[in-house]
Amino acid sequence: MNAEPAQVAVVFRGSKALCHEFSLMLEARGIEHEVQGSGIPEPGGSWILTVTPALVHRAYEEITRYSAERSVPRSNPVSTEPFPGAATGAIGYALILLLTAYCAGIGLFGVDWLSVGALDAGAGREWWRALTALTLHLDQEHLLGNLLFGAVAGIAAGRLLGPGVAWASILGAAAIANYTEALIAPVTHRAVGASTAVFAALGLLAGLEWRQQLTRSLRRWYRWSPLVAGICLLTLLGAGGAHVDVLGHALGFLFGVGVGWFYARAGMPRNRGRPLQIATGAAAALLIFAAWIFALGYGV
Repeated sequence: MNAEPAQVAVVFRGSKALCHEFSLMLEARGIEHEVQGSGIPEPGGSWILTVTPALVHRAYEEITRYSAERSVPRSNPVSTEPFPGAATGAIGYALILLLTAYCAGIGLFGVDWLSVGALDAGAGREWWRALTALTLHLDQEHLLGNLLFGAVAGIAAGRLLGPGVAWASILGAAAIANYTEALIAPVTHRAVGASTAVFAALGLLAGLEWRQQLTRSLRRWYRWSPLVAGICLLTLLGAGGAHVDVLGHALGFLFGVGVGWFYARAGMPRNRGRPLQIATGAAAALLIFAAWIFALGYGV
């Protein structure tokens, strides 16, 4: 006595190309199926996808989800053309750090620059420390590391937002992070270094891409991947060593993500003119200069 053939159910009927496309998708999902042709040349004939009755619901669900994802148009960033001058902003960043290191090294004006410029949780009223601390470093290794990573992250941000807007945003996020740290850290806490700004730059990049991914028709994990990648970098680079300012790094990254998310939501940058970049970049440099004027005046 011959065994009865296994029952199958048709889950899709259409062109040969679509049947094979859905077949690849079902194969990737581990769903057993068969592709069968009608034997009639297209366009009159049609092809079918069949599965066992136990897999019908799952196959329908995967085909429906895949069809929805492939049919929704992807949204693109407001502008894909990179801004010019990103390297110029990085050069300005490097010059400020090197100049500050030189002045602090020789004790210019007879002032201990580390003492008057370091972030000090016990001196919360001295707001300028949130800015001056970003330009100070304890040794050459500390300085060179922040020069390298800061320049790379800053160039990437400068290509997306323009060098002036990018560095002004990085400085703003890092300064707010430092000031917040001074308010919540123990009164004995002191910190210096541009690493908070470096992580603000990484957060800015993650926030920009994260917001843009959320507007696209992507699966949930793909949408969150930029933020997850940024957190991984924060963990790898910003949470090691006994003297690492973990709180400052985390706050810098957090505020950077917030700024990047806001920019992406607002559709920035809308203005690609050079005057805006020059004005914002100069404002950032002048703010650091003014902070040091306050610090040095206080220390004399």
